[in-house]
Amino acid sequence: MLRFLADDRPVFIPDVVEQELIDAAASGASGPDQVLNADWVQVYRSTDLAFISAQASYENRLVAGGKNRGECGVLAIGKVFGCELVIDDSTARTIAAEDGLKVTTTVAILCDGIRAKQLTTPMVEKLADDLLENEYYLPFGEGGFRSHVLSEGLLDYEDL
Repeated sequence: MLRFLADDRPVFIPDVVEQELIDAAASGASGPDQVLNADWVQVYRSTDLAFISAQASYENRLVAGGKNRGECGVLAIGKVFGCELVIDDSTARTIAAEDGLKVTTTVAILCDGIRAKQLTTPMVEKLADDLLENEYYLPFGEGGFRSHVLSEGLLDYEDL
C-alpha cells in the first residue's frame, strides 16, 4: 500500500530502520518482511560525514534505552537531503519541525489516500489494525482509526 501511495516518489529507509525491521521480523512480526523484501524500498547506507554528524546529533537528543535510533536516521536523511519524512513519533516530529524539516505521518498519508479515493476506509482500518498488531506506533488503539481521524479533523464524515 505504501508503494501505491508513494506514487513515483522514491522511498528510502536508513540502515538503522532496516536493522529495526530485521529485529522485528526475527521476533515473529509479519509486516517487516514486506518492507525488507520490497524492491522499491531503498536502504540508505552512508559513510558521508554530514549524514553521520546529523545522525549523531539526533541520537544525542532522542535515543533513550536504545530506542529511537530509527527516527534519528530518518531525521538525518531529511536534514542532509531535504526530503519529506514519514515520522509518527511526536518527539521526533517536534525536532523535525524545529529544524524546518518537512514531515508527515502514516495516518495523514492514509487519509490522503482515502480522500483521493485510492483507498477505502475499511481497507485502511484493517491495515491500521495490522500495523498495531505488529507493534507499529499509531496514535490510537486497534479499531480506533475512524474515531481518531474524525475527532482530530483529519477526515470529514463524508470522506469515510
